[in-house]
Amino acid sequence: MDDKVLTFDPALHLRERRGETASPAHSATAQPATADATSGLGFTDTVVFQHPVVELEEGRRERERILPPDAGGAHGAPYKILRTQVLRRLHELGANSLAVLGAGRGDGKTLTAINLAIAIAADFGHTALLVDLDLRNPSIHRRLGIDPEVGIDDCLQQHRPVFEAMVKVAGYHRLTVMPAREAVLQSSELIAAQRAADVIRELRTRYANRILIFDLPPVLLSDDALAFSRHVQAGLFVVSEGRTGREDVTRSLSLLRHLPIVGTALNRSREPQDYYY
Repeated sequence: MDDKVLTFDPALHLRERRGETASPAHSATAQPATADATSGLGFTDTVVFQHPVVELEEGRRERERILPPDAGGAHGAPYKILRTQVLRRLHELGANSLAVLGAGRGDGKTLTAINLAIAIAADFGHTALLVDLDLRNPSIHRRLGIDPEVGIDDCLQQHRPVFEAMVKVAGYHRLTVMPAREAVLQSSELIAAQRAADVIRELRTRYANRILIFDLPPVLLSDDALAFSRHVQAGLFVVSEGRTGREDVTRSLSLLRHLPIVGTALNRSREPQDYYY
């Protein structure tokens, strides 16, 4: 199915039917019409629901260094270059899901995941779904000012319907966010389980032009990224100049050797531009 809607009307309901083109929209509450006893994923034969919408205050956006909806501004061009390179490699791989990875803390992977998703959503040919799977230390909701009632953690642990965890950010029309509500102790076991595989498969196959961006915990600090790598089709590795060691990069890539890496993003470069692909 192809997600062809390029703008979202807060008053518009979403009606999805299996075998038909889905047309997403959003508002303040999620209202499923019926339950789907076959998939358990929360999608139904006929579903009417609305996504919550949050306002991203300009002060917060600037403080968190988050791109505007058009991915413009002083730091927009490098992210657009990154977007174009990533989309090209994903197309070559026949993939639409990407894990944003880093070796350790402070490498900038979460900001990279957010701004890459925004840059992809700014492309008229794609929509982006940003998923916070750093379940040991979820932070996307804090950066975007989201106070989720349901998170991806609830979808995985309690089998809550996935649409209940989806949030829209006002002005970012082709971007949808699935935040995590709270930290999970046994996160690697959770994201390696069959439930996670079922959820990711449903998210991947629902819209032909949707790109899934996953933020994961640091590769060398837990086994989460390694456990999840079998559920995702490609990875982008983020390194921070002056912080990420060569040995850490080598070890991380060795652990992820079965996952296609589309490229390496250099963060905090001392060069005139702040970000390179």
